[in-house]
Amino acid sequence: MSNAPHHGLITPHGGGALQARYNSDKARELTKEAASLPRINLTNKQSCDLELIANGGYSPLTGFMGMDDFKSVCKNMTLADGTVWSIPILLSVSKEQIPSIGSRVALYAPGGVLQGVMTVKEEFIHDKKMEIPAVFRTEDEAHPGVAQVAKEGDYCIAGPVEAVTLCVDPQGPEAFLSQRLTPAQTREEFAKRGWKTIVAFQTRNPIHRAHEYVCKCAQEICDGLLIHPLVGETKKGDIAADIRMQAIDALVKKYFNPATTMVTVLPAAMRYAGPREAIHHAIMRRNYGCSHFIVGRDHAGVGNYYGTYDAQKIFDEIDQKNLGIVPLKFEHTGYSKSYGGMVSSKTYPKIEGDIVNLSGTAVRELLFKGERPPAEFSRPEVADVLIAAAKAGTLFVP
Repeated sequence: MSNAPHHGLITPHGGGALQARYNSDKARELTKEAASLPRINLTNKQSCDLELIANGGYSPLTGFMGMDDFKSVCKNMTLADGTVWSIPILLSVSKEQIPSIGSRVALYAPGGVLQGVMTVKEEFIHDKKMEIPAVFRTEDEAHPGVAQVAKEGDYCIAGPVEAVTLCVDPQGPEAFLSQRLTPAQTREEFAKRGWKTIVAFQTRNPIHRAHEYVCKCAQEICDGLLIHPLVGETKKGDIAADIRMQAIDALVKKYFNPATTMVTVLPAAMRYAGPREAIHHAIMRRNYGCSHFIVGRDHAGVGNYYGTYDAQKIFDEIDQKNLGIVPLKFEHTGYSKSYGGMVSSKTYPKIEGDIVNLSGTAVRELLFKGERPPAEFSRPEVADVLIAAAKAGTLFVP
């Protein structure tokens, strides 16, 4: 279940081949077997994790983590074998759902679609008191990632998985099938384009002018840019994935060079784990074939739980050679009225009140009134998409 040659691109994480766990030739056989197996109903997060195990995005993982990997990730930010890894990938269940070791279980997505079959190799207590402070740097249940883990099952089962399908709802409004490329497919496309160095940009928001500036700075030093928005589970109040994609597509169509830009989606769930999630996002992009990764000033943050540049500093705490992908650390950027263009604190002196900077609340108020944010903050094509969604009541995740 590994992939084709890498065509001179960066090797997958861990240095081996992509560990894709989906084989269409086995899907019918697995479906038949699953009918007689114990059923595990996955959460949205677990379903997203299973897709990334299945498509190779979580290489070198071949299934949900066992206890040794779980403990090592929490304590050391590595798998048990020393490979850099920052976020536990667990299949937590209730005590009543624990199957016997050596048995096989059928894994169903939240919508009821059979997603895969797992061979149970291990079961262990879900040590949330270890996981939560290690991963999120807080135990405050107002933090969405903490609250999510707190609600999960108190036991975990582990073992290799075999996927029956990659996209569990291909007819859904957020399937993005034409842009839902696997790591093997993005690598194939990079090779076809002759790209050797590729920079990835992670986002769970529409791209505003500061993001655009950062992307274009990175493009100057790499062969290609992969705009790779996350479209898995996000929290209530985030901008809906289909609206984000409409805004991104409108922006890229007019303001980016198609010869050096690709847009595909990442079917991952947000953890809102700030620094640790920045590393997690970088690892996945290495598997997708990217050599460089843009890290913003508050990457994967939420509220005020993380320091302004903590998500950048954490890359200095890990084995960079083991991580493999190069982090590109950008300062806070914005449009300077006195300079007349996009700047950062590295490129232009900081002047009080000079940067066009809007709060999320201010942007929302403008959108709901049908007014565009200033052109220095957001491209009009992006604002038009967001205004239309605000008026239709579809802008945010319910």
